[in-house]
Amino acid sequence: MAQAKKEMTFEQSMSRLEEIVRLLESNQQPLDETIKLFEEGLKLVRSCDQTLKKFEKQVDDLLAENGGEADGNV
Repeated sequence: MAQAKKEMTFEQSMSRLEEIVRLLESNQQPLDETIKLFEEGLKLVRSCDQTLKKFEKQVDDLLAENGGEADGNV
C-alpha cells in the first residue's frame, strides 16, 4: 500500500533544492534524469516562494496590528 507523500518543510525544501543544484552542476546525470531534477527543482522553487510570501504577509499583518509599519523590507 502506497503512503501519501508528506509535505516538506521550508527547510527541507531548501535543502533538497541545494542538493538538486549540486547534482545539476556536476553534469554527471543522464539527460532524462537531468530533466526530472530540473522539474523537481522548479516545483521546489515555486513552493518556497509561496511559503516566503505567506510568511511575509503574516509579518506584515502582525506589524500592522501592533502599530508597526510594513514597508516590505522585513
